[in-house]
Amino acid sequence: MMTERNDYQDPATIASATPEMTAPTDPVVAVGVGPGNLDFLTPRAENALTGADVVVGFETVIELVKRRITGTTLPCEYDIEATQIERFAEQVGAGASGTAVLMGDPNHSGYQFLGKIEAAVDRPVRVVPGISSVQLAASRARTPMEATTFVTLHQRGPLTDALERLATDVGRRHLLVLPRPGDWMPEAIAEWLLEAGAAPSATALVMERLSMADERIHRSTLAELAGQPAQSAFTPLSVLAVRQTNETH
Repeated sequence: MMTERNDYQDPATIASATPEMTAPTDPVVAVGVGPGNLDFLTPRAENALTGADVVVGFETVIELVKRRITGTTLPCEYDIEATQIERFAEQVGAGASGTAVLMGDPNHSGYQFLGKIEAAVDRPVRVVPGISSVQLAASRARTPMEATTFVTLHQRGPLTDALERLATDVGRRHLLVLPRPGDWMPEAIAEWLLEAGAAPSATALVMERLSMADERIHRSTLAELAGQPAQSAFTPLSVLAVRQTNETH
């Protein structure tokens, strides 16, 4: 496992610092574009895409909704993210209407990107929620959200608090986890949960590319999942569900 950094300042803190203003004037819009299948794109999200002069977001997200975009696009990759957001802020500052696009629903895994947008633009940012793969995963796994602990590991920086929440609630509650590509994929999470005392027989479901034509669900026990090869067999577009057992070892 990777050593966690403790000096990282999370942009999500900026995004969650205060509630949104009521009916802000001329806001930048941050849109959740859904889990992948555009049947899940809400009408309000579509209006925000078609009505924007400039749209910023990661290239994979922009590619997904490019046919709905009529303005200029500023696709991001990690190495040019800061530059593209700065260009977005400059155009918005010059009078352009701006929309930031995020996969799924910004409230499930997008607060870091949202915080970077808020730090860059000098005006309110209005979040337009979308349908998240987490919501679909809860339906597929039959894990009611009120009985479930949701944790996203799909973020930069230390994951100590998130991992401790998983260790505390495994067995007692259902878990829904967004993995972090590379170091915290479903197999590594399963290993961590077993080390934290989870029942090896707990049901684990890895749900890949939910809502898309090639959606796939892998069902196993937590022990079987942890025993997979070190190189993850799963796509980064995955959600891990671990059903509650009320058992710990």
